[in-house]
Amino acid sequence: MGKPTGFMEFPRELPEKTPVAERIKNYKEFVNLYTDEKLNQQSSRCMNCGIPFCHSGCPLGNIIPEFNDAVYRKNWEEAYHILSSTNNFPEFTGRICPAPCESACVLGINKPAVAIEEIEKHIIEIAYEKNLVKSVAPLIKTGKKVAVVGSGPAGLAAAAQLSKAGHAVTVYERDDRPGGLLRYGIPDFKLEKWVVDRRIDIMEKDGVVFKCNVEVGKDVAPDDLVRNNDAVVLAGGSTIPRDLPIPGRELKGIYFAMDFLKQQNKRVSATAFDSEDILATGKDIVVIGGGDTGSDCVGTSNRQGAKSIMQFELMLQPPEQRTPHMPWPTYPMLLKTTSSHEEGVNRFWGINTEEFLGDEKGNLKAIRVTDVTWELDVMNRPVKFHKVEGSEREIPCQRVFLAMGFLYPQHPGMVQSLGIALDERKNVKAKEGVYRTNVSKVFAAGDMRRGQSLVVWAISEGREAARKVDEFLMGHSVLESKDAVNQFEQVF
Repeated sequence: MGKPTGFMEFPRELPEKTPVAERIKNYKEFVNLYTDEKLNQQSSRCMNCGIPFCHSGCPLGNIIPEFNDAVYRKNWEEAYHILSSTNNFPEFTGRICPAPCESACVLGINKPAVAIEEIEKHIIEIAYEKNLVKSVAPLIKTGKKVAVVGSGPAGLAAAAQLSKAGHAVTVYERDDRPGGLLRYGIPDFKLEKWVVDRRIDIMEKDGVVFKCNVEVGKDVAPDDLVRNNDAVVLAGGSTIPRDLPIPGRELKGIYFAMDFLKQQNKRVSATAFDSEDILATGKDIVVIGGGDTGSDCVGTSNRQGAKSIMQFELMLQPPEQRTPHMPWPTYPMLLKTTSSHEEGVNRFWGINTEEFLGDEKGNLKAIRVTDVTWELDVMNRPVKFHKVEGSEREIPCQRVFLAMGFLYPQHPGMVQSLGIALDERKNVKAKEGVYRTNVSKVFAAGDMRRGQSLVVWAISEGREAARKVDEFLMGHSVLESKDAVNQFEQVF
């Protein structure tokens, strides 16, 4: 603990943002950095809480109090080594993680939590500035070859760890550049792509080989991939979006959110695409889905110059504070107002879309909606909704973006060809903590295994799967365990 009284002296403060009117003119990141004084103050708010619940709140088991102490003492090398011992990509989590660690912060019981995510981002950016982030590949190689399918956060984490263990790693990516959703799902205004490229460059120096524009199951036979490698890690993500099969779904102007976001990311990076332009410019926009992907559609629509933007959520509006059904230190389902919401949107909760309405040319012109109420169980969880009588109405719009989440990974191709077993939710079946599928030498990690989840969970699963692959290949593993406390004691 850097300063025993820091949490009493300094309030939680986040870095300033570029004003809305200026930032929506481009796709640059707009969250500034702390001054040296503010960073010192915010790190000092980490208190000597006895049992740091933030460890368990973080899926990676980040050793948060210790790196906060190092930041307070301005020992950047120590802070970086502590953080990177559990997290391969702090530059990603420091920008786009929803920070479940902060929900578990002990200070958060009766005060605003420590700004852990921002401190994490500052540690890694200072580490890059001071040339502390270097190649970690060992000189002695194992002679084992591992293929990683998918270059999202889970695949990258698995590849980085396996390379660190001395294995020869090749990552297969069907898009033109590595990064998965980091590259083509997260808008540049939240994560500029030079941040991804910077990390990919380090991984390539570590010896990781990236083969892009290669889809396993189409360009490469899955059986050949398994036969020619000592192990294979499937990290292809959960890519099948949830649809809304209501009357009028065939109308022009209705798109999946990821098609819209991916195209704009390609546009920003000056990468060609062969689909029709999906633009919000001058249109009345409705985003169906109240999560982060929907929020990203809002921010992108504002930057494209939408005429108006509405965001619909079927569930009722969440509370702003914890309720008895959301006790600390659990992750609470609270009302979240993102930076994209700050830029302009009308949000609606408890609203159900009944029908898409079109004009004589087959173009979307409006949607028919109704308000709904929800029946709740004893834990205050929604179980069934009912339409509100007399609430039916039409809302004019020319573009709808469906942002209702993802169902499961793509089955045709690699998964079906290998005969991979699926679980009851149609995800790849591989037990947590084991990560092996029913096919010899084949492992799975990330959203492909656990279903749609957070970037921090994807990184965690990639790391844990890599450890199990290492054990499978070598009989034991030199890679760090998830036990953050033991790991810290081993490193320091």
